[in-house]
Amino acid sequence: MSVISLRLKDREIKRINEMAGMLHKDKSTVARELIDYGWEFLMIKLYKDGKMSLNTLASKLELSVSETIDLLAEFGVESPIDYDDYLKGFEAFR
Repeated sequence: MSVISLRLKDREIKRINEMAGMLHKDKSTVARELIDYGWEFLMIKLYKDGKMSLNTLASKLELSVSETIDLLAEFGVESPIDYDDYLKGFEAFR
């Protein structure tokens, strides 16, 4: 594991301290979890905005495609393609 030094605002330190207390975890664990959640959020947003494919999203999240679909469903994220695009893709597949 590598070490990184960051300058954080008082507000960010306060949030990490608060979450560490709520979850009964140390601050380093909370900070790492927040980074992971932020990564996940940004990748899902890129997918939702149509800037990333499902396969790429699954790869970035280190999940299978089926696990990624389940995660998207859990967050209520629908596919960014419309029905006509789906039909065109289905026809191309044939």
